[in-house]
Amino acid sequence: MPYRYHRLSFAIAVAALGAAASGPVLAGAFQLQEQSVSGQGNSWAGRSSNVQDATIVFSNPAGMSFLDRAQLTGGVNYIDASADISDASGTQATAAGPVPSSGSNDGDMIPHKAIPFGYYVQPINDRWSFGLGVYAPFGLITDYDDDFQGRYFGNYSEVEVITAQPTLSYRFNDKFAIGFGVTYNTIKGELESKTPNPVSPTAAGDGTVNVEGDDEAWGYNIGLIYRPVESTTLGVTYRSKVDYTLDGDIDASQVFGGINPGTGAPVFLDAEGDASLDITLPETIDFSVTHKLDDRWTIMAGATYIRWSRFDELVVDNNLGIPVEEQQDYDDAWQYSAGLSYRVNPEWILRGGLAYDQSPISDAVRTVRVPTADRTLVSLGAGWSPMPELTIDVAYSYIWESNAPIEQQDENGNSYQADYDNSLNLFGLQATYRF
Repeated sequence: MPYRYHRLSFAIAVAALGAAASGPVLAGAFQLQEQSVSGQGNSWAGRSSNVQDATIVFSNPAGMSFLDRAQLTGGVNYIDASADISDASGTQATAAGPVPSSGSNDGDMIPHKAIPFGYYVQPINDRWSFGLGVYAPFGLITDYDDDFQGRYFGNYSEVEVITAQPTLSYRFNDKFAIGFGVTYNTIKGELESKTPNPVSPTAAGDGTVNVEGDDEAWGYNIGLIYRPVESTTLGVTYRSKVDYTLDGDIDASQVFGGINPGTGAPVFLDAEGDASLDITLPETIDFSVTHKLDDRWTIMAGATYIRWSRFDELVVDNNLGIPVEEQQDYDDAWQYSAGLSYRVNPEWILRGGLAYDQSPISDAVRTVRVPTADRTLVSLGAGWSPMPELTIDVAYSYIWESNAPIEQQDENGNSYQADYDNSLNLFGLQATYRF
């Protein structure tokens, strides 16, 4: 029987890199939404139409034209995620055939994580404004125990995308403005998976495949804002797809490669090599509306379309001569949100919101690296302005997902099945200073 664990493990690791990079909180898979705490308080409803502070550089670059003076906004989100893994089972390949696998199924695989961001907006004259933003649009960390029962399909994943966005906006009149931003994006990631040893079917006998890669690429944002009446603002933002070619290394350690027919001894692969992978982060289109009911109450709503269907397959080149082709078959997805705010007085504003996020990942393609499903989010927030030049924003969101079943199996007889129930607490803190 030919064993190809080194090939399969590498394929799984690279597939996870593509999944993570192409997309932890809304918008499906692993596309981050933590770019504005003032927006978080409304569950990011009205993201493209609700002009509050310099975070509009990301939300809709046209909105910079409706800020009356220069301002600097910085903040951080803190993620506390958990997962309940139940009904777990699996098999492991041995020389005598598949046997039931063992291992832990702790749901504590997502470390606590802080995600910072920062923006600056400077009006140039009555029509032109300049802005600059630095933020993280995509990210992933999953860190299972070394004896995790599903370790052969993914053990450790870390992917980070950081974007810098210089932006210009032009205001035609009191009703209409347009904005354009160029994005400079960096991506890096590290992924690891375990490989079974059929002559020593224990966690201690496992091999390890580790993959690292990085790249830099360009993209762009375009935004429009229209105010048909003073109380109502309409906004639309388009964020382009970004094409990456990740170049990196593959490190295989004690990976079982079969039995030597001459000696009967097991053969292990210990090697390092180069690898590259072409992937595309999907484009998004955000539509939103904000309406002031009166001097105190404001309502807002939004819908975001993410073209996840671009992530359909992966083809990897590497100098170890390992052919890898993986089908992903993600679906396009929508995210919907609604929110409201209440102006208590000139110093205080209170916020609330609700959102629903479709997952692009169907039951057939869900993996232990990307164990997500449809999500619901509720948020509360507040803004405090002790002086006209300064505003402090805080927000809290609770996110829960539908049940996410996983069923993975490889050609050698390794398998893993489980149900994931995921939830997340998100805390945000932000400050804006106006010049």
